[in-house]
Amino acid sequence: MNNRSEQTYVHASSLDRFLACMEYDSCDRRPNHELGVWGQTRARWERECPEITKDFTWDWFTGEPALALDYREFIDVNFDLIPPFEPEVIEETDEYVIARNEGGIVSKSLKEGTTYGTRMSMDQYLEFPVTKPEDFPEIKSRLKPAIPERYPADLDELVAEWQERDYPLVMGKNCAARGFYWRARELMGTENLSFAWYDYPELMHEMMSFFADFIIETCRPVLDRIQVDYFVLNEDMSMKGGPLLSPDTFRTYIFPHLRRLVDFFRARGTRYIAVDTDGDPTALIPLLLDAGVDTIWPIERAAGVSPQQWREQFGRSLRLWGGVDKRVLSQGKEAIKEHLQEFIPLIEEGGFIPTVDHTIPPDVSWDNFRTYMDLKMALLRGECSALE
Repeated sequence: MNNRSEQTYVHASSLDRFLACMEYDSCDRRPNHELGVWGQTRARWERECPEITKDFTWDWFTGEPALALDYREFIDVNFDLIPPFEPEVIEETDEYVIARNEGGIVSKSLKEGTTYGTRMSMDQYLEFPVTKPEDFPEIKSRLKPAIPERYPADLDELVAEWQERDYPLVMGKNCAARGFYWRARELMGTENLSFAWYDYPELMHEMMSFFADFIIETCRPVLDRIQVDYFVLNEDMSMKGGPLLSPDTFRTYIFPHLRRLVDFFRARGTRYIAVDTDGDPTALIPLLLDAGVDTIWPIERAAGVSPQQWREQFGRSLRLWGGVDKRVLSQGKEAIKEHLQEFIPLIEEGGFIPTVDHTIPPDVSWDNFRTYMDLKMALLRGECSALE
């Protein structure tokens, strides 16, 4: 790797690789991370290659030894509603189910094609637990921070292990803490939330402040005992055409509380703060950077964005994860090779971890995925000749 550090690593740990990449330094290779697959993709690969996939854990955030995915550990803190809403099936036919989930959301779900818990289409959302300011106190009563139920029973033993770790340690499992926009959208729905910034400004100020306080106070008992390597706010606050809220709205309602949240994590030694959003959040990135966020993923290519574009626009202050177009993986070896060639300069520079830009859909065969992983792994080791 042509980076500033001359240090070489013969047998680096996953933590060595992660930190070296994030700091634009050299290592034996760049980190090998991926997000996961649809349930339908899993079923296809189990048919196509049972001798390998039979040993898969399918937990790709933590790691998948058969794919040489680097190990990470996620502190299992419960940020959900406690107690949850009582799940309830309201209507069920041969075609669909209408039900209320533990988050209080009523949705209509099509049954056909459901595999390993993944449906072939998004649910239709019918009802949300917050429609007016008077509904929010009940939600607050279910989001009490720092209660014992939120933490692993063996936290003391885990903290002792983590102090000797050689792998990245992450605060919260993927999508656990949720972000400001994400949590409000869960409670209100996208359309209702879009109006609420204007119809209920006091409620929205209260919500954003409360969410920051909840995350801070829930994380405090852990972060006062162990330093983590990164924390992710899952937001999903953008679509193909841009953010689902304007920069002015973000600056007014979310920015000060995000800044406060980031300051809390930084004061406890958290190295990196990432935001997860699909779509095109480019208009919000300057505000995220100003708030102290330093990483964006998964860089959804269907939204017309790319890691190359963002590196040129925002420089090294913004680390990048993702950016591999899932649509290319179904097109065969030559298309995959041509696509991966785009990433060679970023992989060499650092501050970039290439992954598929979301979970992998079922039009991707095992052979095409294996081709992608073999070629990507060669690039992560600096073997650019593999694409010739």
